[in-house]
Order: sequence, then C-alpha cells, then structure tokens
Amino acid sequence: MKGLNVLYQYQKGITLHFIGLRTQNWVRLEGQKLVFPGGGTSFPDGVKGYVHALNKVLPVTLESGLIRTVLDVGCGVASFGAYLMDNEIMTMSIAPSDEHEAQVQFALERGLPAMLGVLSTHRLPFPSRSFDMAHCSRCLVPWTANDGLYLREIDRILRPGGYWVLSGPPINWRVNYEAWQIDSMVLEKEQNMLEELAMQLCWEKVAEGEQIAVWQKPTNHISCIHKSKTLISPKFCNSSDPDNGWYTKMTACIFPLPEVKDIHEVSGGALEKWPKRLNTPPPRVRDENNNDGFTLKTYTEDTRTWERRVSAYNAMLKSFSSGKYRNVMDMNAGFGGFAAAMVKYPVWVMNVVPFDAKSKNLGVIYERGLIGTYMDWCEPFSTYPRTYDLIHAHGIFSMYINKCDITDILVEMHRILRPQGTVIIRDNEDVIVKVKEMIDKIRWKGTLVAGDQNGTFDPQMILLVHNKE
Repeated sequence: MKGLNVLYQYQKGITLHFIGLRTQNWVRLEGQKLVFPGGGTSFPDGVKGYVHALNKVLPVTLESGLIRTVLDVGCGVASFGAYLMDNEIMTMSIAPSDEHEAQVQFALERGLPAMLGVLSTHRLPFPSRSFDMAHCSRCLVPWTANDGLYLREIDRILRPGGYWVLSGPPINWRVNYEAWQIDSMVLEKEQNMLEELAMQLCWEKVAEGEQIAVWQKPTNHISCIHKSKTLISPKFCNSSDPDNGWYTKMTACIFPLPEVKDIHEVSGGALEKWPKRLNTPPPRVRDENNNDGFTLKTYTEDTRTWERRVSAYNAMLKSFSSGKYRNVMDMNAGFGGFAAAMVKYPVWVMNVVPFDAKSKNLGVIYERGLIGTYMDWCEPFSTYPRTYDLIHAHGIFSMYINKCDITDILVEMHRILRPQGTVIIRDNEDVIVKVKEMIDKIRWKGTLVAGDQNGTFDPQMILLVHNKE
C-alpha cells in the first residue's frame, strides 16, 4: 500500500478532473505521472510535512497501532488518508459533490477509501463509537453553528478516548490571521466558541501547535455526568439509539457512553492495538447483554467460514495478489469476516451493512479495525460510476427480493463496477437462477459455480460475473 500518497500512474482514456484540483495544490502533473503533494493551499509543505507535524502533537504516535480507524471530513483527494496507510491506518474519507471537481471520484481512482458524505441534517451513516480519530483540515464545516450540532455528531461516532483533530482557522489565529486575511476578532470569537463546545462535550484539549489542535474524548462519562449536574450543558440524550445512522436526524445532545464501574475503565470495552485488534473478539461481541442475539461462538464460526470462502475465491480468480483488484465492496458485510480474510491482500474493503439487517453489526466491524457504512440497497450508493473493482454480494438478493425490484440493484452494481471488474454473487440456488437471467439481459458474462469449494457442505451457489466493457 506504500506510495499511494505520492504517485498515481496516468493512463490514457481515464478522465481526471484535474484543473480545479491543480489550483488547490492537491495534484500536479510531472511527466506521465500525477503527483499528490496534499495539504491544499494551507499547508505548502504537503501531506508529508502535515502528518509529521500532527504526529508530534498527538499524545500517541500514528505508528503505535492505537489509532486504526479515522474519519477525514472534507477529504480533498484523500492524500491525508493515503499517507496514513503507510502506518496501516484505515481512513474513511468523505466529501460532498461540489465545485472542487469530484474529489471523491478522484480519491477512488487513486485506490483510496472514500464516499460522498456531508454534515447536514441527518447523522452520518456510521454507528456510535466507530472512529479512533476524526480529522478536519479546513473542511469548511460550521462546527460552532446550530448549538454545535455537527461537533456533537463527531462525538457520537468517536470512540471513548478518541481524538478530534482540527487544523486551519481559527487554530492559532494570533499568528495566522493576517495570512488568512480574516479579522482577528472573528477568529477569536470562533476559537472561544469551539473551546466552550468542547468543554460541554467533556473533551480535553491535549495539544495545539502550528495550525493543529487536538481534543480527546473521555474514556467514560463518570466525570462528565457529575459536571452536568452543575451546568446547564451538556444535555444528555434520553432517547433514540446512538447506533442508528440511516436517515436519522441529528440532535443537539450528547449520547451517554455505556456505563462503567470505575473511572479508569473504558466505556464499551478497550480495544487491542492493530493488528492484534483484527482477530480479537470485539467488545460488542463479548458483551453478553447485546440485543442482536449473536454469540461469541457465532462470531468465531463466521470468521472461520469466511477464511475458507475467501481462500476459494482466490483460487477461482487467481488475482487477489496481482493488483487487478484494489477497491472492493462487500454489500452485506455481516461481522466483517470477508474483509478480515481479505486483509492479507493489497486491497481495501468497504463493508456495507443494510440498515434493516436482522443484526446490525457495523459497530463490530469498526471494533475489528475495518471500515464501512449503512445502506439501503433499494437506493443508489453514495459514490460515482465505475469506482469499485470487485463487488461481493452475499445473500443480498434474498434479503431484498420482496422489498424492491432486484433488477434495480443489479443496475446499481453495474453503475459502480469498473470496466474489467468482477462481481461475486453468493446466494440460494433459486435466487441465483433468477439473477442469472437478469444478468444475461444486461450483457454481463456470468458463470455458475458450486458454493462448496473446500470439501465442506454449502447449500449456496456462486455466480461469477465479469464486466468486459
């Protein structure tokens, strides 16, 4: 994965939205290659210098394995997330579709995790306590507006003990206001409001240097609850599931963390360092009081099953290690077993959990150190056309066959699959037969394969589809 922060080999026939990004110092052309310095107009030393500066102010190093999942808001072309990959950190980069020439499409063409996303009226499509760090570098989000609504959303999705990193205005405004050409009084007011909101959230400011400030979320809410008895704020939410992240409106309150008995205990359970984190049963699985009906035994068996299945997929396709596939989507991720088994290959996996799945395990997936999103497959996915090399669809058509026209789901898969890409559809035999008929109509080449590829009984069938366009 190394080197993605610097170079992208230019190929003829690929339309890259270059002009607007070049003026932002996000990309420049050197010979036949595009170079991504990163840093935009605010950090002329580029992403390398920026990440080096961040590493100096963070209480833990980026190499420590303590930070694995990161949310980058207003990601540009995802150079920040690309650089973090050298430290085995997975970054969910989000940006809206705006005048900056399809940043997310550019990021995905580089082979980096990214999706369209914006802080507006609804929550981000992630469960609570997902990310070890959230990052904003001049992302233009009005953090202090609407009673700090968007900052409270970051608090919802940030893990206990996680970090919020803000760079650019108004941080260190006394030194930088002239260069920014912003009135010092405006910046001072903005900084004071940020500090007040952070205090309401019980965040601690742990560092500020150059143009970077870092706040840390508490590991539990014992002290915060005591403070709330003496302050008008913070207001704790008393309703609504904090893990709901699909068409759920944001609320100007703080979701209380899971209860603990001791002030030194981590709410919801402490996580191991990466890479041990991947194969250690997540706290949400170990919790005997979970409401999803799954057990540690179920989780362990699922992990072993997907190790066998991915091994079989690799034998069938013979290309997981070749570089042919980079952007991979699992449309029905379950516990994330497919993605966990794919970690050994030079790919990344977008783990999609249908919002109405029987067990909403996206929180488990994040605790494993993987990334993903909620989704309703009766709707389009938040990405551009031709952005995934491999799509894995396990049981998705059985799940949706009575909810909407599954032809529409196939058309959406066709939209987001790259030319020469591959789809693996795994489902019950009767469903596979119906899907095969539809695939023939859209001129995809589909091959039926028995689900049993390792000598173990498997009643499901596999339909391999190759996009030759």
